[in-house]
Amino acid sequence: MRAAVAGLLALAIGAPAQAQAQAQDRLPRDVFDVIPPNERVAGGRGEMRVVQSGCRVGPTDWARRRIVDVAVQEWAAFGFQTIDARPIEAGRLPDGIVPDAANPRRDQPRQARHIVRIGRQERDEAARADVAGYWSATPDGSDILRRQNRLWSETRAPIDWGQPWSAAFVSWVMCEAGLGEMDQFARDISHRVYIDQAIRARDGEIRGAAYRAFDAGEQPVQPGDLLCNARGSSSYRSLAERREEIGAFAPTHCDIVVRVDEVAGLFHLIGGNVMDSVSLTILPGTKDGDGPLRPLAETDLAGARTMFAHLQLQAPAIEANALDAAPTIQAMSRR
Repeated sequence: MRAAVAGLLALAIGAPAQAQAQAQDRLPRDVFDVIPPNERVAGGRGEMRVVQSGCRVGPTDWARRRIVDVAVQEWAAFGFQTIDARPIEAGRLPDGIVPDAANPRRDQPRQARHIVRIGRQERDEAARADVAGYWSATPDGSDILRRQNRLWSETRAPIDWGQPWSAAFVSWVMCEAGLGEMDQFARDISHRVYIDQAIRARDGEIRGAAYRAFDAGEQPVQPGDLLCNARGSSSYRSLAERREEIGAFAPTHCDIVVRVDEVAGLFHLIGGNVMDSVSLTILPGTKDGDGPLRPLAETDLAGARTMFAHLQLQAPAIEANALDAAPTIQAMSRR
């Protein structure tokens, strides 16, 4: 298993790989019981509709491993696209990365974005059906499909989804993982809805929520947790800043933690609609004294993506290298 994972991650940073990264078929349901997202919808471009919107319901404390396993299978199905966000060593910029003369901290290593583009993007016909299936897990999924069908009907040209689908991806993973009750996880087309649910759970305002919100570095990050950052017009750096605007619109993004490497100081995250695909991001971490490993922030390194929220799943911990043990990776290692 470790050889398969190591080969994939080596490919992501340009080192010789032992495994060929290519889109993998999802495992049969008698091996790993997940309803493929494309089976939750019917119809082609311009005629897609939701046929399955139900979710699995189970206790929160059983969900952690399944969240990781479902996310890893989708990463594989989309072809293992990987983004390496580790900082570049000073004076050793890789091909295609140039120094930023306008960067006031140009004397320090800059945040890198090496992207391995392999597999399927959302314009691919199969990927389009999978993304539609992700929408099915959200209350507004049918409305999103109707709007998208109108866009497709207006042109024969390739066209991406008009609505960002990263929150739909997370919602579908939680749906298939067993967090099917909205009181457990507020599935939505916007990340801010379930972020706010986790904040309210942390503040004791609601009961039964699967996640509680913390600032990055407050609690150890574990596979199955979520790390969230602000986007666009929002610039949150802490939960306190979001609390002041709780319930209001804000562009945000969350990824699912699938591996924590304390020795290397790295987090491995899987998210949807990242470079038009389901992608894995290798995110650098740091520690404040004896505190837990936390994601590197803009205050640590110019260009770093600040995670203003760590959503901690209220479930027993699993091994830190849970990515390696996912059924999809196990199946690859046996080939």
